[in-house]
Amino acid sequence: MSKDYIIEQLKKQIVDAEIDTQTERVGTVLEVGDGVVRMDGLSDVMASEMLTFSNGAVGVALNLEEDQVGAMVLGDYTGIKEGEEVRSTGKILSIPVTEKMIGRVIDPLGDAIDGKEDIVSDKRYPIENLAPGVIERKSVHEPVQTGIKSIDSMIPIGRGQRELIIGDRQVGKTAIAIDTIINQKGQDMICIYVAIGQKESKVARIMGELEKQGAMDHTIIVVAGASDPAAFSFMAPYAGAAISEYFMDQGKDVLVVYDDLSKHAWAYRQISLILKRPPGREAYPGDIFYLHSRLLERAAKRDEKYGGGSVTALPIIETQAGDVSAYIPTNVISITDGQIYLESDLFNKGIRPALNVGLSVSRVGSSAQTKAMKKVSGQLRLDLAQFRELEAFAQFGSDLDEQTRAQIERGQRTIELLKQNQYAPMLVEEQTVVLYALTNGFMDDVAIEDISNWEDEFRKYMRLQQKDILDAIVDSGEISDETVEKLEVAIKDFKDTFSE
Repeated sequence: MSKDYIIEQLKKQIVDAEIDTQTERVGTVLEVGDGVVRMDGLSDVMASEMLTFSNGAVGVALNLEEDQVGAMVLGDYTGIKEGEEVRSTGKILSIPVTEKMIGRVIDPLGDAIDGKEDIVSDKRYPIENLAPGVIERKSVHEPVQTGIKSIDSMIPIGRGQRELIIGDRQVGKTAIAIDTIINQKGQDMICIYVAIGQKESKVARIMGELEKQGAMDHTIIVVAGASDPAAFSFMAPYAGAAISEYFMDQGKDVLVVYDDLSKHAWAYRQISLILKRPPGREAYPGDIFYLHSRLLERAAKRDEKYGGGSVTALPIIETQAGDVSAYIPTNVISITDGQIYLESDLFNKGIRPALNVGLSVSRVGSSAQTKAMKKVSGQLRLDLAQFRELEAFAQFGSDLDEQTRAQIERGQRTIELLKQNQYAPMLVEEQTVVLYALTNGFMDDVAIEDISNWEDEFRKYMRLQQKDILDAIVDSGEISDETVEKLEVAIKDFKDTFSE
């Protein structure tokens, strides 16, 4: 066998050989601590790309510098050592999404933490996603009924809106959000409650109440607990937004509660400072506004041509001593479509929900109300505003004319009627008839201490004996002249029995 023939055969084998090669981008850990890792050798890594460490831990690239990459570790970072290898995956951070999440408690990575079976899904949604553009959106026009009289009547929330709940600690911010979730039972709306840096005991209590009220059947709870790493608190709201987009893409309506974004900002500040990003006002990094704007802009009402789903966001912000002019509160107020401002003084006086009607506003306005509610609530805010003004004068002397005294007494009855117990949301048709009775003077002769009892008995009377009036309001969405006549007769009949 000639030498040339052997060489020819070898060449042929080399050409035909199938070599299975894989390229891996590998870097080296330079420094690790407090859930943050700095590494080199990963020059072509992307922002928010997932990284894997030798011990199996997963990280996310945040800082892309000229000679180093800074990443946060999702989970336990204590097993990562200096000098170890780190590999980039080429995949942007994402979360598994599925219908099976409804009724479950999960962590920001999509893993079940409620002790039930694992949640498995092939479909994944990116944690960070572009918000729907102007062309895809439709103006907010359908109401989200919270079941809370003072909000549904004066600060209406629409599907696709972003309404901030703001106030000091322990004034009932979470209570409003949970009542709203409970009230979505049977309203064809999926709810996502995102607990950011909350005590696990508080989350367990909320879950227990939702189960008791039958609301877990339409609710997903995403938990980044107080004992979890800062990376989880940073990720949690984006995970909630990704899950909400999955359902919105199916044309469904979603309500997502971020409780609360103050702790989210604290977690991001912690990560940023460890990554040696330059601190700005209140030591927050320069992109803290973008942190919340890119999250909240993902709430939208889609046009029917693009699926017609919606995501309504209720972010919560905790203030210190009522200071709404601090950095994070002003940022989020400017991003959202209105705010529900809860006041400690009102809460301590027993006015609950402790809503400050003067500072609270919905920038969507009455377009997110039924015609019936619009009709009966128009006078309400005016009555309260006049009462607040006259109340100050009334303190200096009792020599008041008849009209002023009547306005003050109407205001006192209004405040008494707007009080509402926690976990007791009210149907919109019942709210409508009760507020009609108030604003049209039918309750002016009821003693202030009897208002609550009068309301309970009146609602019971309407449900049992005048159900056709309530059904007419639900079916038409408005309160016609014919319904008004029937309602006024019903109120007078009830008053005769109540006074007896």
